[in-house]
Amino acid sequence: MIYQIYISIKKLKTIFLIFFFSCIYSNINAQEIFADKCVGKWEGIMHIYAIGQLRDSVSVQLLVQKSTIPNTWIWKTSYLSKTNPMEKDYKLVLKDTATQTYITDEGDGIELRDYCFNNKLYSVFETHEVLLTSSYELQGDQLIFEVTSGKKIDENKEVNNYSVINVQRVVFKKVK
Repeated sequence: MIYQIYISIKKLKTIFLIFFFSCIYSNINAQEIFADKCVGKWEGIMHIYAIGQLRDSVSVQLLVQKSTIPNTWIWKTSYLSKTNPMEKDYKLVLKDTATQTYITDEGDGIELRDYCFNNKLYSVFETHEVLLTSSYELQGDQLIFEVTSGKKIDENKEVNNYSVINVQRVVFKKVK
């Protein structure tokens, strides 16, 4: 009798472990895609800093929509400046769901690689000897966008240092 109870408890532990690990596995596979969580219309004010000082600000709208192309989202940013209005009509493409690797397609053959960790999308790239970092981070009902730029200031065998001269930052609120 005691032996049968022991076997039953052992079977229950095995069943529990199988259930536990299958729940973890299904949660990993059922992760919501970052870009899907960003779908909607967002508004905010971009604060533009240069050499540590606030230099300007501009109203910004971001429209994120699922495209008809699989794993592709329309990522349209409108800068509502009175003197220099501008639109950036990009596409965000999920290249690999396992590694959460994206491509920001700016058009004209310009593609930036993006890497998603939890609720934050990161990109680091260099153009015309300027290093830029870009990120989008979902925090509750906010989407925070930030870009930094700078140039190489010194290097040695072990480390290259870069300045941070400019920062652009928007805290978007979802409006639709």
